[in-house]
Amino acid sequence: LIDKVPIISIAKRLEEIYRPGDDIPLMLDKKSPSLKLIQQLRDEAHRFGITFHRKVRDKKSLKMEIENIKGIGNKTIQKVYARFGSLKNIQSEQFEALEELIGKDKADKIRIFLKK
Repeated sequence: LIDKVPIISIAKRLEEIYRPGDDIPLMLDKKSPSLKLIQQLRDEAHRFGITFHRKVRDKKSLKMEIENIKGIGNKTIQKVYARFGSLKNIQSEQFEALEELIGKDKADKIRIFLKK
């Protein structure tokens, strides 16, 4: 794949373009449409990576927090995560939605835990 698809990297500060095996960077004009496209590709790759990382981190955080509640098992945790995605979302939404999803008793346990 490396032999078939040209690969480059872009250094953020000076926007220098590097190619594998080339020690001297390629400097494109700051107004160049090519440079703008490369910057947009880089920025989108960063946004995608950061968003993915945050989702993974939030999922782990939610699971670790809720695992400590007596009477809340893995199936309940999975349901809650699938619906809300994060602790922040649970706290910001109406608890009626949580009650509908997992029942009043379990929702009350989570509500009490989150108020601590």
